[in-house]
Amino acid sequence: MIPVTKPFIPPIQKIYKHLTDIWESAVLTNNGPRLQKLESKLKKSLNTYDVVCVNNGTIALQLAIKALNLKGEIITTPFSYIATTSSLVWEGCTPVFVDIEEDTFNINPKLIERRITSKTTAIIATHVFGNPCAIDSINKIAKKYKLKVIYDGAHAFGVKYKGKSIFNYGDVTTCSTHATKLFHTVEGGFLVSKNKKTIRKIEYMRNFGHDGPYDYAEIGINGKNSELHAAVGLVNLEFINNIILKRKILSEQYSTLFKQNQSNNIFRVIHSPNYSYYPILFENEYDLIELIKKLQKNNIQTRRYFKPSLNELSYLTNNNKCEISESISNKILCLPLYDSLKKDEVELICNLICNK
Repeated sequence: MIPVTKPFIPPIQKIYKHLTDIWESAVLTNNGPRLQKLESKLKKSLNTYDVVCVNNGTIALQLAIKALNLKGEIITTPFSYIATTSSLVWEGCTPVFVDIEEDTFNINPKLIERRITSKTTAIIATHVFGNPCAIDSINKIAKKYKLKVIYDGAHAFGVKYKGKSIFNYGDVTTCSTHATKLFHTVEGGFLVSKNKKTIRKIEYMRNFGHDGPYDYAEIGINGKNSELHAAVGLVNLEFINNIILKRKILSEQYSTLFKQNQSNNIFRVIHSPNYSYYPILFENEYDLIELIKKLQKNNIQTRRYFKPSLNELSYLTNNNKCEISESISNKILCLPLYDSLKKDEVELICNLICNK
């Protein structure tokens, strides 16, 4: 079986060293030294603002919503993983969907203003497949209407925009470090903000609101991550440049083989700047489904990122049409991509797709 993704697994000896220290200290969680070190290392490695690590990317989104005191209607994208929308609904906000751009699959800033009402308090946008949103345009709109901006950067680890970390934009940017991600801590996520007060508020909130053993500065939840997860993150961060390089080489191999062998233009390749995914877009859903069947017969797994278009979720009552997102969600497919994928496996996949 060739899976669609596989977590990077570091040399176990490097993990053992951390485990020995953790066992000797008996400090397993509650903002331990390794978690603090990981936050510092991420800040330095990404050249970004203060980082707060939490136990998953969904909690990161929920904490961002809470920390910014968002209520009412939130402008957002229908083309993202479900957590981008479910976090809003979970926190009692109303997602208002704006269709996406045909080339980037990111929220279309030209359509945002017509969806803003007196109840709108923020914009939440996803950097899809790591491709930066129209940050300048979104920032201009947010300033005009005094809206907060949260960027879902789950796919955007290591990406830069205008020479700066993509995490340096918006009021808060969140990231997932789940095992399927480019950089992972098995389970986890983090938030970045240039606003020190917001960061401090999030730090309180992730730990039940504790400000000392018996005082509480904020309402909070248990959003802490453990020393074990932080240890995996610290080790994986040592390998991140090599991970990205390997994925770059494999992505380029895919593209070269498709360019050489594709006899009919049934799809186009979607760029991912940090090589976090290798998506291809078909002309119609029938061709996509037929290819999935063909690859499944050859024990090759794929994933339909992202289906359904989130404006079509059954539990939402205010659904509006987003024709481009709905169309794209029916025709896009992610091929296997991970650092340990073999070149001959890429060749096999390409040959099957190109009917060779």
